Amino acid sequence: MSAVLYAEDLRPGAVFDLGNAKVSKEEILDFGRRFDPLPLHTDEEAAATSRFGGLIASGFHTAAVLQRLLVDAVFSRAALIAGREIESLRMRAPVRPGDVLHGTLEIVEVRPRDDGTAAVRSQGTLTNGSGTIVMEVRGETLWEHRPTGGSEGGAA
Repeated sequence: MSAVLYAEDLRPGAVFDLGNAKVSKEEILDFGRRFDPLPLHTDEEAAATSRFGGLIASGFHTAAVLQRLLVDAVFSRAALIAGREIESLRMRAPVRPGDVLHGTLEIVEVRPRDDGTAAVRSQGTLTNGSGTIVMEVRGETLWEHRPTGGSEGGAA
């Protein structure tokens, strides 16, 4: 496991590569049936007659894919306390069965707080295999500072 990332390791403009995730038809159908049971996400025949011309993933499913990539690539090794806010969530293009989504996280602002923590504003982006942005999310998380006397961590 890499060194723990603390607020001091984050710089505005730094971009983390989150890797890829493939979205299968079965995952779209399962998520849709469980959490967003609209025909676009649960019924291939009905979805085929929609303006999208076929089955698409729920926006919340797409957001969950981004969250998984964030946790796997960054948050699992971060001195992250909690999410604070989703400022905006834009679903810019449909996610279809078989799409391979690529994620990035850009640090926008690191703001130390009086309680010894730091508020970190960031933007997460998912693109599909053709480079089309399918989702953008801007939000804020709360991070720990490096403990006094701690060694230097990874830089971003």
